[in-house]
Amino acid sequence: MDDKHMQIGEVAARTELSLRTIRHYEETGLVIPSARSQGGFRLYTETDVARLMVIRRMKPLGFTLDQMRDLLDATDRLDSGADLDADERDALLERVRAYRQAAAEQVEKLRIQLARAEDFADTLGARLEQDAPTARV
Repeated sequence: MDDKHMQIGEVAARTELSLRTIRHYEETGLVIPSARSQGGFRLYTETDVARLMVIRRMKPLGFTLDQMRDLLDATDRLDSGADLDADERDALLERVRAYRQAAAEQVEKLRIQLARAEDFADTLGARLEQDAPTARV
């Protein structure tokens, strides 16, 4: 990815995360700015934005900060280019698979919740139509 640096405001706009949330993720060690400006401003790269997007996508699925950290650690190690022995690589891939399975299960639960919510909204709409005054001609 490219080495262009962005300040936190641009990153917040791109990721649709608040400045406070991004700072919280920094405090918890999930995302560390790639650099600091001479004035001390946080500077981020595309890689940092991609990392924040992973976190943003995990959050509504109910993953904890520790789980996010664990997945990011596994993917960082897989992407590092370091020589991993076959067992270590397999273990890391298994961790990623487990998170994929957990995400798929959460997505299915959310689909069910969404269907119930849509049904509820439709029921309310039908109720309003039923009790709406009839238009006079």
